[in-house]
Amino acid sequence: MNFLAHAWLAGESPADRLGGLMGDFVKGPLPAGLPPDVAAGVRLHRQIDVFAETHPAFQRSRARVSPERRRVAGVMVDMFYDHFLALHWERFHDEPLERFSAAMYALMDANGVLLPPRLEVILPRMRESDWLGSYRSADVIAMALDRMAQRLRRANPLTGSGGELLVDYAGFEADFFEFIAAAEAFAAKSRALRGPG
Repeated sequence: MNFLAHAWLAGESPADRLGGLMGDFVKGPLPAGLPPDVAAGVRLHRQIDVFAETHPAFQRSRARVSPERRRVAGVMVDMFYDHFLALHWERFHDEPLERFSAAMYALMDANGVLLPPRLEVILPRMRESDWLGSYRSADVIAMALDRMAQRLRRANPLTGSGGELLVDYAGFEADFFEFIAAAEAFAAKSRALRGPG
């Protein structure tokens, strides 16, 4: 659920950014009516997810998570990395995070007919609370993980998991910087290999 990272790693194309934001909400085969350029953005999201799962820094971060939460470690690390991206945003993008975030909400608003139903439902809350910009706060990350825990139908260990970020903050941060540089290069290469259109 690392919306900020996927929006940023999508590059400058609005279609790729839209697909990157939609990626966590589109499971299985891509919807038939999805425009090809947005579908390409969803596929890029999926490629980045696969890349993350196998990257040594991401794996190290998963291993930092306590054994009782290991099965949800990927979700936790996604959120922790969005925190570090928001916190250090000026290192990664010239545009202020507030403006970038507002542009992402506007992009989703303008393409509401394409949004998966669940994303369409949460978009007003996402915009009103500025989820993307608020990720700078470790407390907000903790609250977001707690909200996820409440939404899941099955019992899960996500409740209280935000506290684990603070247990090894420097370690997660070091992993993030190593990972995000590699992920940026991977995403750029994936977009280039795909070619125009």
